[in-house]
Amino acid sequence: MKIYTRTGDAGQTGVIGGRVDKDDARVEAYGTTDELNCYVGQAMSFMDPAKYPDLLPDLLQVQHELFDCGSDLALLKQELRPYKVTATMVDALEAWIDKYDAETPDITRFILPGGGSVSSTLHVCRTVCRRAERRVVTLARTQEINPEVRRYLNRLSDLFFTIARTANHREGIADVEYVRSAEVFRRKS
Repeated sequence: MKIYTRTGDAGQTGVIGGRVDKDDARVEAYGTTDELNCYVGQAMSFMDPAKYPDLLPDLLQVQHELFDCGSDLALLKQELRPYKVTATMVDALEAWIDKYDAETPDITRFILPGGGSVSSTLHVCRTVCRRAERRVVTLARTQEINPEVRRYLNRLSDLFFTIARTANHREGIADVEYVRSAEVFRRKS
């Protein structure tokens, strides 16, 4: 099989159930999800398996689930096949958020993105994830989508925030609070 097909040379691409322009909102949504997946892989490449034996397999699962998101976003009509992204996947993200958040010290103010290379890259993942979510919101205004994809991306950005903090904590790097921030977070109970 050849990688190139030449079928997109006129500015259209194939999706599940038809063809659309390459700048279609659907392509923007799943393309941004694909971009996010690349950054997740980059973050994983910076992780020492000895320090991140739990996080690496979790992020590998996220990568597979991001492909599921892209697949659902590439689907023009649900009747073509069942959706892949489910509420159970969102529930799993919430459990991971709680687990990794328990490792980190309390914060009450916004923090600056940064720290070590792992944390910094996970903050990039967080912001690209937010952009992917915005693209899905735009798409959903005019076309059918799996609403669980939107929920998944919303929760996933929270996971990236949490694990960026976890990474800094494991590396012995303190979060830097935004100095002009009001107190916006509640302390853990």
